[in-house]
Amino acid sequence: MELTGRDFDRIPRGNVRVHVVEFARLWLAAERQYDRERTWAALGVVDVCRWIACATVRLETGRTFLAYAPITERTGLAHEETIEAECLAAQRLALRRPVPSYVANRPGWLDSIVATLEWAWHRSGVPPLDVPAHSQG
Repeated sequence: MELTGRDFDRIPRGNVRVHVVEFARLWLAAERQYDRERTWAALGVVDVCRWIACATVRLETGRTFLAYAPITERTGLAHEETIEAECLAAQRLALRRPVPSYVANRPGWLDSIVATLEWAWHRSGVPPLDVPAHSQG
């Protein structure tokens, strides 16, 4: 997904508890990494960032849709209550035993979702991937 300054300006400030600029830098780095690598771990970060930012996603087919919550697949705009619910759902899923096959078949996906939510919403831990000091968009 190609990001512009408008995408970053539209990030609801109440949806992140880290500085919005730091969140925007992470989102940009995640999109670039996913464009290069197409790994499940990179997709997990991208999915959380798009959802928290209330982004509109455009597929290669031209179809567009509002980003949805990665774990619960909840549609609609993210806001405080739904973000907290998504954090809890991700944590519960991470503790499930046996591990659901769809999670086992997506290496790194759930861990990156949990890490991104913990960092962006709970201000816990570190960003889920390395962010260049001066990401230029």
